[in-house]
Formats: sequence, C-alpha cells, structure tokens
Amino acid sequence: MTSLSLDVRSASYGSLQQQIQNGGLLPIQTSLAGRSKPCKMIKETEKVFHWICKFAPRKKVGMLLLFTVSTLVFGRVLYVGKGEDAQVGERIQKIESGNISDLVYPENTDPASSLLSHLKKIIALSPPPLVYFTGYTLRPGNSCENFTLPPPPADKKKTGPRPCPVCYLPVEEAVDLMPNAPSFSPVLKTLTYIHEDNLTRSEFGGSEFGGYPSLKQRFDSYDIRESMNMHCGFVKGIKPGRHTGFDIDDSNLIEMEQCQGVVVASAIFGAYDILQQPKNISEIAKKNVCFFMFVDEETEEFLRNSTGLDNRMKLGLWRIVVVHNLPYIDPRRNGKVPKLLLHRLFPSAHYSLWIDGKLELVVDPYQILERFLWRKNASFAISRHYRRFDVFIEAEANKAAWKYDNASIDFQVDFYKREGLTPYSEAKLPITSDVPEGCVIIKEHIPISNLFTCLWFNEVDRFTSRDQISFSTVRDKVMSKTNWTINMFLDCERRNFVVQGYHRGVLEHWSPPPPPHVNATIHPPPPIHEETTNLRLTHTSTAHIVSAPVKIPGKHGRKSSSKHHRKVAAGTNNKS
Repeated sequence: MTSLSLDVRSASYGSLQQQIQNGGLLPIQTSLAGRSKPCKMIKETEKVFHWICKFAPRKKVGMLLLFTVSTLVFGRVLYVGKGEDAQVGERIQKIESGNISDLVYPENTDPASSLLSHLKKIIALSPPPLVYFTGYTLRPGNSCENFTLPPPPADKKKTGPRPCPVCYLPVEEAVDLMPNAPSFSPVLKTLTYIHEDNLTRSEFGGSEFGGYPSLKQRFDSYDIRESMNMHCGFVKGIKPGRHTGFDIDDSNLIEMEQCQGVVVASAIFGAYDILQQPKNISEIAKKNVCFFMFVDEETEEFLRNSTGLDNRMKLGLWRIVVVHNLPYIDPRRNGKVPKLLLHRLFPSAHYSLWIDGKLELVVDPYQILERFLWRKNASFAISRHYRRFDVFIEAEANKAAWKYDNASIDFQVDFYKREGLTPYSEAKLPITSDVPEGCVIIKEHIPISNLFTCLWFNEVDRFTSRDQISFSTVRDKVMSKTNWTINMFLDCERRNFVVQGYHRGVLEHWSPPPPPHVNATIHPPPPIHEETTNLRLTHTSTAHIVSAPVKIPGKHGRKSSSKHHRKVAAGTNNKS
C-alpha cells in the first residue's frame, strides 16, 4: 500500500511540473511557483553544505542529514494544527480508496509531512493483530505430574460402566490458567444465522423451529468457508427466545445475555427427571459461573409442589428458566435445543458445560474446563460411549430398546451409508470412537465449534433425535474440511465429575428408601491394588485426585434396579 501510494504521488508531481511549464496553475501551485527562483539564503546554505562535505567523512555527513531530516519530519508531525482535524476524515477516505492524487493540501503545508501524518492516523485506526490461545504445558512439580490412569478392575464379572480417578488441578490454579484469548477457529471466521418468516417445506425433514433446509442447503452447509450463513434453530422471531418457539421471558433473556465467561446449563421437560443440585462448587464459581436450568410449565408446577420453588425462581445454584411455546411434542427432542444451541441462548458466554437433567455435577466447572479443554488445547470435548464405538451397532441397540421408530432409524442410517458412512475400524485412528455418550458437552464458543453444534442440531431436526447416530457424520465432514479436532475422553472420566441418576419414572417404580434408623448397605468401589496399577502419586496432593463416587442402591439392590430400568425403557416407544 505504501509503495503504491508513493508511485501515485510521483505521477501527480510530474503532471504538476508539466502544468507549470505550460503556464497553468492549480490552487496548490501558487506557493510552489513562488519558490522557482533561488533566493540568497538558499545560496548561503549551499556554501555551508559544501564546507561540511569538505571537512567531514561522507558517512558522517549522511548520518547528519538523516538525523536532520528525521527531526524536521517528526517535529512537523507533532506540529499539525488543530484546524486540520475537520479535513482528516475526508483525506483518510481518499487515501484508503487510493485517490491520493485528489488530495488538496492547504497552503504553506508540506505534502510529504501531511501525508505522513495521515498515514499515522490510518495505522492508529487499524485493529490490533488477533491473538489466539495456543495451549500450555503444566509447570514442573504440579499436582498432576506423576498421575497415571490405573487399569480397569481385574474382576471380569463387573464389566459395566464405572468411574475412574481423574487428576484435577486446584480451583485457584485452574482459574489462573483460564485463557485470556479465544482458541483459533480454522477456516471459519464469521458465522451468522438464517432468519425466515415464510417457511417452505423441503424434500424431507425439518421443522417450524429449525426451518426446512433443502438437501442442497444441507450439502452447502458442509462446505466450510471463511464466512457462512446457515440454519441453526430459532429461524423465526427477532432473536432466540423471543417469538421463535422455545420462548423465554425478557427478564431471563436479559440475564442470559449478560452471562459472560462460563455457563453451566441443563434442562428438564415433561417433569421427566429429578432436579439435582451441584456439589463441591468453589466460591469463585458460585460468584462467576452462571447456572441455568430450563424447564417447561409442567416441570415448573412439579417443582413448586415438590421443592418449594417460589417467585424468585432460584433453587440452590440453579436459576430456573420456564420455557413457553415448546417447538416439539417430544420432551427429549425439546431438550436438544439448549443442549446443542447454548451459543445462541448465551451470546456473551465464552465456555459452556452442558449436563443432562438426570446428572448431578460433583466437580467444580473450572476444574473440568481446565482438565478437558484448556490442558488439551481443545474447543470441544465429549466422552465416548463406554461400550459401543460403531454407529451401526449403536443404531441396532436403539432399535432393540425402542428408543425411536425403527423405520426412521433405518432410513437415517441408510442415508448416511449412501454418503459414505462405514463401520468403525482402526483406519480411523487417532479417532477412537464414532459413538459419544452425549449427556455431557464441554465447549468453547468459537465459530468452528458453534458451526459443529449447529450442523449436529440440523441433523437431529431432520432425522431422528438420537444424536449418537448423527454425531460421527457431522464430525467427519467438518474434520475433512479443516484441521479441527474433538477431545473424546473416556466415559469413566465423565462418570468421575457427574453422578448418573435415573429418570423420575424409573424412581417411582422403586420401593421407598429404608427409614433413617436402618443402616443402608454401602458397596464401595473395588480397591485398587498398588501392585496391579501404575498409579504413582509422589508429590501429588490426593485432595485433587477425585475417586469414584459411591452410590447407595435401592432396597432390591443394583441388579433389580437395572431390570426395572430395562422394562421402562423397553415399554417407551418413540423416545428421543
């Protein structure tokens, strides 16, 4: 830009000299013409210059001249009068547009110094270079330096899902390591969302809430570019939560928009789950982290009757947000809206932690973010399924449990097969699974991760609501266009910071708990023998290594509870 400007300026000076020779004058030429005849003072200056050159070496003369010119230019820049401020905006626009030859300088003003002044102002107005978070390495001697994940229990009879130890940094250290800049978003820099008042149904799938994107629009949405505009729910109304379906009162919307930093969110629709209060939350998280629980009117009534929820709409740490005009009949499908679209509901938040309504959070959010996002330099983290890692096997398991209409599951899987979906194999390494355990999502709100959850939601809206089936298709398509990756951590690590509960319908089939004076039998987790593990805890504070939470089963024990759970699940048709 600078070299181009100088070329244009030289050309204008050449045409100016030709016009002087032809007798034509421009407004700027008056002062220049008056100096065409050298004066006596200039002759004397030339004599001094020759005298200096005679007695001083050439290098020193050059340095002296450079210093003199720099001083004069710098002084000239600092002496720019306040009267020129009104003309600066117009001149900057001409410089930015390349019309430097059109600049008209006031009389008695050196064009070079004026141009330099304007260029300095342009540089001052330009935005600073972008800074991104690039990860870190824990300092030597940290509390997790010698931690090693122990092997699974040797008892082959106990092969079900279970927690495993996880080493978290102390809350204060985790907060200190919180990035002060966003992570880099590969390819995609700007993501905007489609707003439609008049919806037209496409070939298949979609809804009034998410729109009806055509198959061509779906194909284009996976062509990741620097700037994209796409469907991402809330297609009607002015902004998410206001006349869009999934409507929220203005007082709650204001609180959600003002939530910055970290948000922990969950949802219960259809009074389907028992509200769980987070535990082991630090004071700094209580003050700075937003805890939002989305409920429908049915769940609100249940909470008022069972927990004493009042008009303050606060239960422990949770702020209860009642959602009106739900977009779907199925409560589980409604739950996918906050689960996948938190970046739209909380536009100012930088990080989010989603947990399903049946889960109890037992570790501080800052420790979770540090362990699974920041330490891994990841912007999206989700646990893999503890047993299944192949989409085709997952689909058959959903059909066997009647989680959704079997024909719809077959249609979705066949569609993905035609697009190239194959069974999982070692050829996909380092990807370790195609099936997530989607009850927990840890996310940084940057364009590429927001795009991923938008695309994931669109698949859920178009096909079945079983998000485990569509996850790998969306992930693989995004990864094929970018170098973005997902941190798929162990399911036993997820079970370390959330305690798995049961849906309310299952709990109501159980016998009531024993009276307080009767001692309940507590089954601790199997001991970890030192000779069978590689767990080295030298210089490690055991207070920050969280072991497996202990569950207290019902009267009939764990085996009976599992049977009841299978019966209820099998008798529930078309569940999402």
